[in-house]
Amino acid sequence: MSCSVGRIVPVILAGGKGTRLWPISRSARPKQFLNLAGDNSLFQQTLERVSDREKFAEPIVITNNEYRFLVAEQALEAGVELSAVLLEPVARNTTAAVLAAAKYLAGQQSEDTLIFVLASDHRIVEDADYAAAVDAAALCAAAGNLVTFGIKPTEPATGYGYIEQGEAIECGGFKVAKFVEKPNQDVAEQLVAGGQHLWNSGMFLFERDVIIAECEALAPDVARAVAAAVEKADKDLDFVRLDEASFAQSPDISIDYAIFEKTKKAAVVPAPIEWSDLGSWDAVWKVGAQDQLGNVAVGDVMLSETKNSLVYSETGQVTVNGLDDVAVIVSEDAIFVGALSDAQKVGALVKTLRSDARTAPLTETHRTCYRPWGGYSSLVVGNRFQVKRLFVKPGKKLSLQKHHHRSEHWVVVSGTAEVTVDDSVKTLSENESVYIPLGAVHRLENKGKILLELIEVQTGSYLGEDDIVRIEDEFGRA
Repeated sequence: MSCSVGRIVPVILAGGKGTRLWPISRSARPKQFLNLAGDNSLFQQTLERVSDREKFAEPIVITNNEYRFLVAEQALEAGVELSAVLLEPVARNTTAAVLAAAKYLAGQQSEDTLIFVLASDHRIVEDADYAAAVDAAALCAAAGNLVTFGIKPTEPATGYGYIEQGEAIECGGFKVAKFVEKPNQDVAEQLVAGGQHLWNSGMFLFERDVIIAECEALAPDVARAVAAAVEKADKDLDFVRLDEASFAQSPDISIDYAIFEKTKKAAVVPAPIEWSDLGSWDAVWKVGAQDQLGNVAVGDVMLSETKNSLVYSETGQVTVNGLDDVAVIVSEDAIFVGALSDAQKVGALVKTLRSDARTAPLTETHRTCYRPWGGYSSLVVGNRFQVKRLFVKPGKKLSLQKHHHRSEHWVVVSGTAEVTVDDSVKTLSENESVYIPLGAVHRLENKGKILLELIEVQTGSYLGEDDIVRIEDEFGRA
């Protein structure tokens, strides 16, 4: 690397819910784990940007219990080894998350002490400008500054906070004169025209002991709670579980409010890079491949006399005729249609959906749910029966389990299944089936080299996912 400050430790925040990209992004599988801007997920793209081991140490990822296997599996797919995965027992915003990583790193007695905080759900083009910005920020951080990356505005956006540049400092950055909340359109135009304001990217770089000291001085309640949570943390498989009772005592506050708006060490490095937080569907449209009429089409889509629109279909043919400035987003079980230029309101609509018991599940899970072993899609739900498609990855197996309220019938569609039912173990091939009686101890395993697919028919008085008694489980859920 061009600056002689040692390796940088990436700290990747991967616990967000991504509600503004509903109905594709939901709390069970949010936008950072989706392929919204390329062949890999946003989280995997983030990992790849910090994969140069001469410049970056192995990343620390901060997420929650629900996403732990998504993180581990997508990192494995990307070929990036992780230093640690810290599991937040409750959400307490970015100050607690970042400090937990810093305290954990301090406990490892690592020689690498520069911390680079990245969101896992941003789209960034990795080029020479990006590398130069990281190098400049590293020099500023090594000099004792708490550095934030400021994106040079390309438009008077109202969806971002702004940073006012102060006096220049030797490393190529500037002191932070002031942080500006998300402005209205008139104020945003004035800020961009003035030339002294940058978008607040949410990326930070600082020295480990400096951020710990500033947290102890400026956010002592957070510092006390997080220190105890890290000290009492437990190791669970490849994950580090922060102590829940201690971590829950931390105030819920962002690092911008708790530290950067109070510290005298805040600096900003201008970054003339292609960046988007992909915080709304119009942001996805802006980075997409637009046709001559300004349309972005994803999936089975046909457009006629339509312009300046985003049409995104996960399932089924979608045809749009004679519209302008529209977003049509089709998932397996929900559709959003609205003005593309007004896409920031999706988050508020999700809150309304979540407040109604009938529609709340549509904000949480997809029809297809992913598990460490593969996943399942719900096909038909009726009174006392349910039909699912199961898919099991090669070499994976479900937990050894039983159910109190349902029996199951499995039919192999493709692949080869090894099925355990009580004391019997049998191998099933395509078009063969097996019956799992209520209460029977059973397991499904794919010992083959291709994906195993089955149709599962459940019958019984209760069909909820919580009717599972796990006896053995390689993922630590028993």
